[in-house]
Amino acid sequence: MAEHTDNGAITPGIFRDRVARITRDLIQIDTTNYGGNDSRGEPDAASYCARLMDAMGMQPEIVESEPGRASVVGRMKGWDAAAPALILHGHIDVVPADAAEWSVDPFGAEVIDDMIYGRGAADMKGMDAIMLTALEHLHATGQQPRRDIILAFFGDEEAGGVYGSEWLVANRPDLFAGASEAISEVGGFTATVAGKRAYFLQTAEKGIAWLNLTATGAPGHGSSQHKDNAVTKMADAISSIGHHEWPLHYTATTRQLMEEVSELMGVAFDERDPSAQLEAIGSAVTFVGSTLSNSSNPTGLTSGYKHNVIPGKAEATLDARPLPGQDEHLLETIRELAGDDVEVTYEHGRQAIEAPYSGPLVEAMIDAIATEDPGAVVLPFMMSGGTDNNPLARLGIAGYGFIPLQLPPDLEFPKLFHGIDERMPINSLDFGVRALLRILEPATNAS
Repeated sequence: MAEHTDNGAITPGIFRDRVARITRDLIQIDTTNYGGNDSRGEPDAASYCARLMDAMGMQPEIVESEPGRASVVGRMKGWDAAAPALILHGHIDVVPADAAEWSVDPFGAEVIDDMIYGRGAADMKGMDAIMLTALEHLHATGQQPRRDIILAFFGDEEAGGVYGSEWLVANRPDLFAGASEAISEVGGFTATVAGKRAYFLQTAEKGIAWLNLTATGAPGHGSSQHKDNAVTKMADAISSIGHHEWPLHYTATTRQLMEEVSELMGVAFDERDPSAQLEAIGSAVTFVGSTLSNSSNPTGLTSGYKHNVIPGKAEATLDARPLPGQDEHLLETIRELAGDDVEVTYEHGRQAIEAPYSGPLVEAMIDAIATEDPGAVVLPFMMSGGTDNNPLARLGIAGYGFIPLQLPPDLEFPKLFHGIDERMPINSLDFGVRALLRILEPATNAS
């Protein structure tokens, strides 16, 4: 059993060595995902996780959606047979890292000033290590979580999950049978809000609408008068979309966040102007700032091949992100802005999701922080990007982002994601194990 302090918290530091070892081992497996079906290292990382899971009696299964694209899933039995299973999941792939831009080897997993440096330290091999270390501890001490735990490590998250979670949900839903909720990235990190340490619990995420725009016109000579010009049509459409100001729209998650931040600030919340609240949440604004409205950003333009030739087609790409319940409205608005002469089609889409900020699991998360970090607060938030919780939602599984990390006040966690010299304090990983154990509600195995 883990040692405890007088207030019931688990003694800090007892998981440092183990969680740091697993984090470093995973970072040293290069699992760079270049997009499409171009990646490396996923089978090696899945095998590493599977060995640890097998030692815990979890009977892991490595699943390949394509040769070289691997995920691994296993299960630990809980003590409450009536409770639905809980999924803990992470991803094992990482975005590319240019070694010339880093001060250390991105895959060296060096420890400097008690921080582990390397691609994936924050996103999200450190979090993967927290899950593995917590479950290892339960197994080693003869304890069980309250609910069956389905532990999953997905490949391909960094490129939309096509060869990872999306594939498993479509082809192997049996691996997640009996689960009602899931916990993963990105929530659990800390930021200072109105003088208090706050842990941000992710309850929602915006959807994805990666759109292709196509305008056609009559080709011709560049010297002639020409009104049916595909380039002009596309330029008008992109300008209209790019300059569109989406109105504020609060969901249950973002309204509660703004109201709770206002209460911490001691001011009334004016929904017409949330700028004071956004400023108050500090570094978390990187994740939160664009979740108060839909968004649409032009990302590419392609047309023509010669100065004196008017092309017959112009194309553009658009990264649009709808709020929960706004998917159809966003697409309709973009089509109106683009105009009748421009066709708008999907390249890739995901519906936005939102889980309730209530219920026993949320209460367990809040209680875990109250025990391990008395005086801190927990705040709900929506992610502007997407996670593997999104495909799982299609199985009726409510997803939360909450792997708790008590971070130094000057470490801006959101900027570590995909950043240069990505790093993670070992003490933060140790805290994550302690808090996650609380959330899992373990008890001694009586069998």
